[in-house]
Amino acid sequence: MESAKYLLARKLKMESHCCREGIMSTPAVSAVIRKRKANGGFIMSASHNPGGPEYDWGIKFNYSSGQPAPESITDKIYGNTLSISEIKMAEIPDVDLSCVGVTKYGNFIVEVVDPVFDYLELMENVFDFSLIRSLVSRSDFRFIFDAMHAVTGAYAKPIFVDKLGASPESISNGVPLEDFGHGHPDPNLTYAKDLVDIMYGENGPDLGAASDGDGDRNMILGHAFFVTPSDSVAIIAANAQEDIPYFRSGPKGLARSMPTSGALDRVAQKLNLPFFEVPTGWKFFGNLMDAGNLSICGEESFGTGSDHIREKDGIWAVLAWLSIIAYRNKDKKPGEKLVSVSDVVKEHWASYGRNFFSRYDYEECESEGANKMIDYLRDLVSKSKPGDKYGCYVLQFADDFAYTDPVDGSVASKQGVRFVFSDGSRIIFRLSGTGSAGATVRMYIEQFEPDVSKHDMDAQTALKPLIDLALSLSKLKDFTGREKPTVIT
Repeated sequence: MESAKYLLARKLKMESHCCREGIMSTPAVSAVIRKRKANGGFIMSASHNPGGPEYDWGIKFNYSSGQPAPESITDKIYGNTLSISEIKMAEIPDVDLSCVGVTKYGNFIVEVVDPVFDYLELMENVFDFSLIRSLVSRSDFRFIFDAMHAVTGAYAKPIFVDKLGASPESISNGVPLEDFGHGHPDPNLTYAKDLVDIMYGENGPDLGAASDGDGDRNMILGHAFFVTPSDSVAIIAANAQEDIPYFRSGPKGLARSMPTSGALDRVAQKLNLPFFEVPTGWKFFGNLMDAGNLSICGEESFGTGSDHIREKDGIWAVLAWLSIIAYRNKDKKPGEKLVSVSDVVKEHWASYGRNFFSRYDYEECESEGANKMIDYLRDLVSKSKPGDKYGCYVLQFADDFAYTDPVDGSVASKQGVRFVFSDGSRIIFRLSGTGSAGATVRMYIEQFEPDVSKHDMDAQTALKPLIDLALSLSKLKDFTGREKPTVIT
C-alpha cells in the first residue's frame, strides 16, 4: 500500500519488526522504536500528499530515539550510497502481515506487531482517559474526527470509540485507503473541506479534528471556529500542567518553528520556561528533548507534539484538546452550558493577547521563478537596516534565519527570509513542500494585538495591510505568475 506505514526496527543483526497489515502511524513508529529500544525504523509513506501509484510516495528513517534522522545521519547515508558496489538480498517467503506474531526463517526473525497496542498504552499514560471519557460520552457534547481515509483510521475506533466512548458515527472517512480515496489528506481549511462544512453548519459538533496521511499533523475546530496551529500549541502549553497528567510537574521548556507565530513565546515568558526558536523540521526539536530541555513544541504547519515521543503527533493533539475541554467542564451538570473551544481560545487571547496569523501557500510554482524571488528577497535583506520604513511599518531587522543547535553546535542556514517590524509584526518567506511537482512558496504574516476589543476581527481583515505589503515587497506575482494562493490558513 502506497499510503501504509511499514516499520523495520532492527534490534539485532537478523531481527526485524513490521506492523499488522503494513499500517502504522508515524507517531506510533516513534513510540514503538522507543519502547522496544530498537536501533531505528523505516517509514514508507505519502505523508500528507496525495498517495497512490500515480502520486507521491517516499521513505523516511527514524533512528534510535524515535526521532527523524538529523542531517549528521542522512549525510552519511547519502555518502554511503556513492560507494555501493553490490546489493545482497535475503531469499525468504513473503511475510503474512495480517497475523501478529513471530516467524523464523533460519536465522532471520520477523515479528509482526499490533499497530495500536504500544501507542494506546502510551496515550493512557500521558492523559487521564477517565476524564476525557466523562466529556466524550456526554449526551450534550458532540465530537467528530476525520481520518481522511489515512492511517489514523486504524486508531480512531480503538481510541475514540472503544476507549473513550465516542459514537461510532463520530469517525469520518475512517477506512485507510492506499490512495486516500483520491483525496489530499492535509488537515487544513482547504483540503479538509467536508469537516469544515460540518463544523460551520447550523448544528455543528462541539469539537472537530482531522489528521493527515501518516498521522503526525492535526487540525482543531470548534463549532464555527478554527483554532490556528500557532494558537493550538500555545493553549496546550498554557494548560498542560493542570489538565494533562504527563505534565503535572510542569513542562521543561517550550519551542516552535521560526515561522510559527509568537503566541507560544508569550506563554513561555509568563510561565518562566526556557524557550527555543528552531528552523522548520521536527528533527530540530529532538536534540532539545533528548537533552531534557523541551517538553511541548509545535509548527504552524499543523504539527503539534511533546517529548512523549520524538515526532509530531496528530492524535496526541486531539487528546490534549479533549483534555482541556473535559477539565473545564468536569463539574458541569446536565443542562448547564459547556465551556466551548472558542471560549477557551478567547480566554487565552484575553490573558496573552492575540497573534493574528496567516499562511499563504502557492503550490506547484515553477522552481526557477520561485528561486529568483527568494534570491531577490535575500538581496533586499542585505541592503536593509533598522529604521527603514515600509509604509506605516518600521523595520526592526531583516535576515535569512540561521540556527545554531544549543546541544550539538550544528548550524542550519538559509531557513527563511524574515522582515520583523518594530511593533512585532512579521513577514516571512520560505520555499517548502514535500510534493513531487514544482516548488511551494510559503508566505507567513503575523501581527500582535493586545486590545481585547479587536480580538474578534477576521484574521484576513486584520492582516490585510501586511499582506498587501508582503505581496508588493516580494514581487511574488511578477516572479511566479500566481494571482492567488492555493491554500490560505
